[in-house]
Amino acid sequence: MRLLALNDIEDGGFAEIEATIGDDAESLLLFRQGGQVRAWLNICPHAGRRLDWAPGKFLKDKQGHLICAAHGASFELEAGLCVAGPCRGDALRPVAVEVVDGQVRLL
Repeated sequence: MRLLALNDIEDGGFAEIEATIGDDAESLLLFRQGGQVRAWLNICPHAGRRLDWAPGKFLKDKQGHLICAAHGASFELEAGLCVAGPCRGDALRPVAVEVVDGQVRLL
């Protein structure tokens, strides 16, 4: 399933997109690094709230960590591990995606 074009995500930036996974509509967080994209459910493991401060708007600190807008949890962007804040040691739930011919696709 096609989600969006790779070029719709700034290199080093984020995007949010709605997708159906199984039978459920889910908000996904996508992070682009060069020609690769990582994706997670847009849900903080601490309180189950969205990570963005406004739809599709995410915070990143000086170290390059994603910051949860609700409670300030910090997530590294390799595996989505929480490295600081109220859910330290937990991780974002990954979603399998691939980039094919410049398109980000759900696996």
